[in-house]
Amino acid sequence: MSSFSVGTGLYITGEWQTTDRLLEVHHKFTGDLLGELHQAGPADVDRAVRAADQAMRQNPLSAYERYSILRRLADLFGEHHEELALTIAREGGKPLKDARAEVSRAQQTVIVSSEEAKRIHGETVPLDAAPGTGHRFGLYMRVPVGVVAAISPFNFPLNLVVHKVAPAIAAGCAVVLKPASTTPLTAVLLANLLTEAGLPPGYLNLVVGPGSAVGDQLVKHPAVRMVTFTGSPGVGLAIHQAAGLKKITLELGNNSANIVHRDADVVQAAGLLAQRAYGSAGQFCVSVQRIYVHEDIVARYQEEMLAAIDRLKVGNPEDPATDVGPLITENEARRVHEWVDEARTGGARVLTGGGRSGPVVAPTLLTDVTADMKVVAQEVFGPVASIIPYADFDEAIRLVNEGPYGLQAGVFTHDLDLAWRAAAKIETGGVNINDTSSFRADHMPYGGQKDSGIGREGPRFAVEEMTDIRMVTFNFNR
Repeated sequence: MSSFSVGTGLYITGEWQTTDRLLEVHHKFTGDLLGELHQAGPADVDRAVRAADQAMRQNPLSAYERYSILRRLADLFGEHHEELALTIAREGGKPLKDARAEVSRAQQTVIVSSEEAKRIHGETVPLDAAPGTGHRFGLYMRVPVGVVAAISPFNFPLNLVVHKVAPAIAAGCAVVLKPASTTPLTAVLLANLLTEAGLPPGYLNLVVGPGSAVGDQLVKHPAVRMVTFTGSPGVGLAIHQAAGLKKITLELGNNSANIVHRDADVVQAAGLLAQRAYGSAGQFCVSVQRIYVHEDIVARYQEEMLAAIDRLKVGNPEDPATDVGPLITENEARRVHEWVDEARTGGARVLTGGGRSGPVVAPTLLTDVTADMKVVAQEVFGPVASIIPYADFDEAIRLVNEGPYGLQAGVFTHDLDLAWRAAAKIETGGVNINDTSSFRADHMPYGGQKDSGIGREGPRFAVEEMTDIRMVTFNFNR
């Protein structure tokens, strides 16, 4: 096992355990072996869920205890900042500068979650507002939903994990975490740090393994009361169907659209959009993909964006100067490259990029694309963006709304009327004015419409999802 990770990958009731099934984890740029983790089987998943359920029943944590544990975890993130960032860069291929930013964001996510632990409350309900109930008094309180199954993706192996785990702990829930099989080492570190922070045994259980086995069993387990998942729409739909009557939060991706109107600051817009189209190799759900530019400024915008792309450094993610690293696997890089070639064959023009070297795809900018091309209609999840001219702002809004996705969009304009029109008419969970589709503050409500998901993340909103309302009435008519 590499020196920057301790643990076997299977963590139940506060103990690291072993199996005869091993999962290799490799450096995404060099291919070097980073470690071998023990994969869970059906019996392990069952034990993990039952351990979580038992922990909640036998050792419920007070709001102050939950707050204190999470605040200590946030402090530990600070103490282990570089260790966590290096782990993310190595196993995820994320440029070190972005990995460091992820650790800092995760620390804030945990701090906000700790604060939410103290804010969970109910309200009185005026039962005497109904006829014949003047002798009754009512209130409701929020109680933990139960065991939470958290299934997390590879692209933010720390921050998207704590967006699930930290609010669950804040709500008083125990968690069974299944991280992505390509990036499980960060989750191992998290389990160690949560134990050091004082989380009692059973409140976090870690199971590593393929979604088709470990994930499916976890979703269907009768003692799991909520599933929170980030990933593809196809897998999300399967999870929704398998979960039955469990509560569920799904964040399922996007083919993120951005509008650059003719009154926008072209230099600012091009710089931001280039940064957010190619950072982390385009492997995040709100990565810039479709860029609708007013025809009056499209030539100047194209020139500025190409200049911004030219300044990006592509290479080893451990190099602090690297802006664009590898994709998560060479197969994914091959798929993205095939989509670009398919678009080129269909008439698209490659303004820059378009090449591939192993798992690395060069930052690619296309134009002359059509709405039915995969690079436009589907989620590329790679360093590929397209410039699409438009003549009328309402036409641009219509184009943004085309298709099944609706997570976030960006709009660049100094016209307040147009900004409000975009906010009212764009069918996404978030609309960012004078910023890209990629902007996210970790305490805001985050989630999508249409095929982009169900429910909202952000600690306050996740806690609401992870608690149930319990109504209590008192009858004083004796």
